[in-house]
Amino acid sequence: MPIDIAVVPVAGHGTRLLPATKSQPKEMLPVGRKPVVQYIVDELSHSGVKRLLFITGPGKTSIENHFDLNPELIALLRETGKEEQLQELAFERQQMEYFYTRQRRQLGLGHAVLCAEPFVGSQPFVVALGDSILGVNTKSNVVERMVAEFERTNADVVIAFEEVPREEVVHYGIALPREPVGDIFELQDVIEKPSVAEAPSNLAVAARYVFSPSIFAALAKTEPGKGGEIQLTDAIRRVLREGGKGIGFKLSHEERRFDIGNFESYYQSFVEFALADPDYGPKLKQFVRGLLDNS
Repeated sequence: MPIDIAVVPVAGHGTRLLPATKSQPKEMLPVGRKPVVQYIVDELSHSGVKRLLFITGPGKTSIENHFDLNPELIALLRETGKEEQLQELAFERQQMEYFYTRQRRQLGLGHAVLCAEPFVGSQPFVVALGDSILGVNTKSNVVERMVAEFERTNADVVIAFEEVPREEVVHYGIALPREPVGDIFELQDVIEKPSVAEAPSNLAVAARYVFSPSIFAALAKTEPGKGGEIQLTDAIRRVLREGGKGIGFKLSHEERRFDIGNFESYYQSFVEFALADPDYGPKLKQFVRGLLDNS
């Protein structure tokens, strides 16, 4: 049976992006022409996902509003002769059903995924973090490939990884491969934020997962860690230690992750997406060159 369910956690407060996120979710900040979360939904739709569960929190209703049909806006565009702009609302007509549930307490990413259990039940599912875009303008099909490998190998967990500079491994969950690493490799363990000296590789978890329902039992047994949060990485390690099969997927350069988690990465992501815009990118390049030359 094809995997057609995805869970998208969007409950975080976005405190590293204040004041921009005081009254709107970080997932709704624009990157180029679209809000962050629309890129993620587009990617999942292209990968065959038909049912999508957002794990939300306070102040996230604009996400629900964004993916609702808006017949009044459509009528206005038609009545005012702006039919060409209707294409910008094509995402409303994707073959996707949207569902929403609250993470009532901020107890970490693992807890957010656990909130999906009543919806997912005993089916395998995808998890895509709501603040991370893969590839410029949703060019990544890594989720589709991960699902195919999950089914082919009868895995319990498949995780996307990206290569990061060695000095940055201290910020991520890092893969311990079971064998020499190719683009796809068997996963022995995931080490959370190791020191540079202790890191078994420079492959960092990259915001996309495919899970069997066994992850829920592992999450239920996982003790809260720092800050009282239930860490998803700890539950993944439990699955692997108890004999579960894990597969790692290495992202290509074209699929690299854009993490909208702080202003530095947000600015960089916006600039790169804006420069890649087919209509406005060329003139923007000239404008930016002029600014740099004048400085």
